[in-house]
Amino acid sequence: MSATAPAAPTAPATAAGLAARTARAARTTRAVRPAGTPRWAERAALATAWTTVPSGLWRLALGVGIPVGFSGELAAAFDPYVPGWGTVYVLALSGLAELLAFLTLGLVRPWGEVLPRRIPLIGGRAVRPWAAIVPAALGSTALTAMGMSALFGGWASAMNGPGAPRGLAGVIMTLCYLPLVAWGPLLAAVTFAYARRTLGRRA
Repeated sequence: MSATAPAAPTAPATAAGLAARTARAARTTRAVRPAGTPRWAERAALATAWTTVPSGLWRLALGVGIPVGFSGELAAAFDPYVPGWGTVYVLALSGLAELLAFLTLGLVRPWGEVLPRRIPLIGGRAVRPWAAIVPAALGSTALTAMGMSALFGGWASAMNGPGAPRGLAGVIMTLCYLPLVAWGPLLAAVTFAYARRTLGRRA
């Protein structure tokens, strides 16, 4: 029996396949990062989402009763509530911080321009740019102010207070909270990129 060699793909077929793959890749890229979104803005948004993680883990350790370095009256103030209602409080605080930081991703994702259809009542509606820009700008301003205040004296003053963690425990706490200083400036940069992209389309 003679084997029949497979026919080589024709040039039009090859070109069509390449075009289809290119189109699929473009759709995938748009699904992750809207057209016109700078790569640096996406990276800044991802970094923003991570700024709250270390302090959240530190509070989680505090909430489950792991010694984090408090002493004296400050430690005694926590003892009746951790573990307990204090645990609920620190978990809620950490969860809120994580949620707010995560929302920054909306400024570099399609759901920051059109709400996902799975959301009841409002799903599928376009997001008005100013509805995202104003809260993000106010938030970045407040976070930057708090971060600068802590960086230039506020944190050192608190850590020198009676009962504050000392030595290695103090270093660990400081390192866990230090990323929060970058939250405000990063959010401001991502907000600027979002405003430039979305408002520019309406100009």
